[in-house]
Amino acid sequence: MAAVLAGVLAFVVYSFIGTFVFGVFVYYAVRPVYRRLRTRIRPPTLAAMVSLLVFAFPALLLLAYASAIGLQELNSYIAAHPDSFQQLESVVAPYVDVASVVRDPQSILSSSDTLAALEGAIKAAQGYLGFFGSVALHTFVMFTIAFYLLRDDGRLASWFHRRFDDAEGVVHAYAKRVDTDFSNIFFGNILNAVITAIIGAISYSLLDYVAPAGVGVPYPALLGVLTGIASLVPVVGIKLIYVPVTVLLAVRAATAGPETFWFPALYVAVSFVIVDVVPDLVLRPYVSGRNLHLGMVMLAYIFGPLLFGWYGIFLGPMLLVLIVHFVRLVLPELLAGAPIKSEPVGPSTTTAGTVQTSLDDVAQGGTSDDD
Repeated sequence: MAAVLAGVLAFVVYSFIGTFVFGVFVYYAVRPVYRRLRTRIRPPTLAAMVSLLVFAFPALLLLAYASAIGLQELNSYIAAHPDSFQQLESVVAPYVDVASVVRDPQSILSSSDTLAALEGAIKAAQGYLGFFGSVALHTFVMFTIAFYLLRDDGRLASWFHRRFDDAEGVVHAYAKRVDTDFSNIFFGNILNAVITAIIGAISYSLLDYVAPAGVGVPYPALLGVLTGIASLVPVVGIKLIYVPVTVLLAVRAATAGPETFWFPALYVAVSFVIVDVVPDLVLRPYVSGRNLHLGMVMLAYIFGPLLFGWYGIFLGPMLLVLIVHFVRLVLPELLAGAPIKSEPVGPSTTTAGTVQTSLDDVAQGGTSDDD
């Protein structure tokens, strides 16, 4: 009976694996905000709802919009080079069809008949009602998972430790380190990439709006999304994107005339200060010390989407964390019976201490704010 029930549960999770993984990401991304709000907003149910609706939902809408505009610009670039990207065109074609219903606000406002442009966008969206209904369902499930994890994570942690803790503390230490690195990856790395992509898409679109003739930002929304993805690369980060683009803009400015060189300089300033430094300064204080090799994390970000699809960018690092800490903590106990030595695992900064509550503190309390 246990095997049958486990199989049914595994089938359900596998059928909606992307939704479950994204729900876990939203939980870890919003958890620091929720833990600050629940000290001011009561009950915890209301604090969880505010955290998701005020912070997570608008961010996801902005990300979806930036990604849709970026896909349209990617399709335009592929159409301009049909012989070089035939395989890529077949991969992105289904997503481009749906993204085509999204309209750039600038194109709507600049249209001679704004109302007709809006009506055209609404009619185009009506052809994808089934798709948008499916997206709405998965979004509801995703936010439901994140909501109950936010509100009841203390109870879940307490139950887990009561049922599965061993005398040697292996299970406790394993769960504690996995939780710490999940927080680092989801709140530190991936959320940083999401925010960078949104800021980059908006900033570059505004820059392109004020650019002089012949020196505009190429595909600004797509460039912003690529900048967010590049932020996952250790050390160099988004410099992989904005340094080559700066060179391109400098060449265009040299062709257009010396009076246009102010624009490449402005692009560098915006890229460095607003797109690069600001997200790093906002999120860095909340990210504790990393326990994973940067090269392994980068490979997880690369191989995850290649193996699993879009949600692999979340699932790949999750599997890496589970495997690395299993090898570090559990495998020695299985092979040689070597006792595990407890090590302090937690935030390395004072600010992070107010955000990350370790699982051992939750387990000792045994209750949540609802009790």
